[in-house]
Amino acid sequence: MTEVPQERRLVTEVPGPKSRELAARKSAAVADGVGVTLPVFVSRAGGGVVEDVDGNRLIDFGSGIAVTSVGNSAEAVVRRASAQLADFTHTCFMITPYEGYVEVCEELARLTPGDHAKKSALFNSGAEAVENAVKIARAYTKRPAVVVFDHGYHGRTNLTMALTAKNMPYKEGFGPFAPEVYRVPLAYGYRWLTGPEHAAEEAAAQAIDMITKQIGAHHVAAIVIEPIAGEGGFIEPAKGFLPRMAQFAKDNGIVFVADEIQTGFCRTGQWFACEDEGVVPDLITTAKGIAGGLPLAAVTGRAEIMDAAHSGGLGGTYGGNPVACAAALGAIETMRELDLPARARRIGEVMTPRLRAMQEKFPVIGEVRGRGAMIAVELVEPGTKEPNPAVTAAVAKACHAAGLVVLTCGTYGNVLRFLPPLVIGEDLLNEGLDIIEEAFAGV
Repeated sequence: MTEVPQERRLVTEVPGPKSRELAARKSAAVADGVGVTLPVFVSRAGGGVVEDVDGNRLIDFGSGIAVTSVGNSAEAVVRRASAQLADFTHTCFMITPYEGYVEVCEELARLTPGDHAKKSALFNSGAEAVENAVKIARAYTKRPAVVVFDHGYHGRTNLTMALTAKNMPYKEGFGPFAPEVYRVPLAYGYRWLTGPEHAAEEAAAQAIDMITKQIGAHHVAAIVIEPIAGEGGFIEPAKGFLPRMAQFAKDNGIVFVADEIQTGFCRTGQWFACEDEGVVPDLITTAKGIAGGLPLAAVTGRAEIMDAAHSGGLGGTYGGNPVACAAALGAIETMRELDLPARARRIGEVMTPRLRAMQEKFPVIGEVRGRGAMIAVELVEPGTKEPNPAVTAAVAKACHAAGLVVLTCGTYGNVLRFLPPLVIGEDLLNEGLDIIEEAFAGV
């Protein structure tokens, strides 16, 4: 395993000639619906750096959308996955099982919130995990309805598109969608009409009123929520909102599902974001950061709920693939050994004050928000809260050209989100922040 030098280096424009050549091949061979944020083709990556085929080294503030939290080539992930690869690549756990799958489920029972008896089932992607959580909740409650929230994102399958709030690009032209999905308000403090101090109480009251009157709580199988809305704009619901919704679910026999696909595995400074307010979900869905870049996802929850599905009702050919399970065990080993929750908190301590200083300097920054290494800035027309997607795109483009990978998100396309690997060096973190500040100064 060759280590990538942990320094930014630009030897061509970004993207360079070899990347442009590959982009032309991509255009000819790959469906246009598969978009690309930054068309630099990667040759190797690790730590906080991505190196492209032209020899450019870019600072990584994206982590493959919160996937490579332990880095793109963490030693324990490579070691364990390589060893498993040499033994066998696949048998299908549902046909002839193997220990790695069981070990991952045991780790999930230990790591996820709550001291109740837990079981897990493993899948391939976050969308699959969410879809199976809904299946399990319906099997357990014998109820049809699912409640989700404004600004939520839960995947690209037919059911999870229905759960997802944002139309473009996720839902446009792909309907009709699965029925019995109902959307209620999220406590989005920055945009709450009566002010952030009222958001938790009023949003919860509105959501509960809508559920009670429009659906009937006794018809609801699951309430599904991201503890921090990811694609919707890194919206941290106002304090008190999550516990209130969790209590409402408990009082009405509704399965409370925390979608921790983007927030899980140390990203927010805790192993799971719902721990911040002491919320213990009935089911928790995980993916992204679980396996250091290999495709794996899970639903973990109360044993009696997880066991509601009949034998054979859960699964999938590749679910819990042995190589991915080995990688997950390596990722969890790395998270423990390096204390990555503490690393995430330190990243937040470095980034947040600098971004707040930029907010004072650049009136286009309406809000700085997030926790740990899940930080965002929402951009607006100065002096208003009118979303400013044009400047968001311009800042991202300037960062890319300067050798910094950043991502955008938000219901209105006006949020810059920062998801650096939790193993990034502070020198690279500060250099990346310098680039962001220069980008704002230049637009």
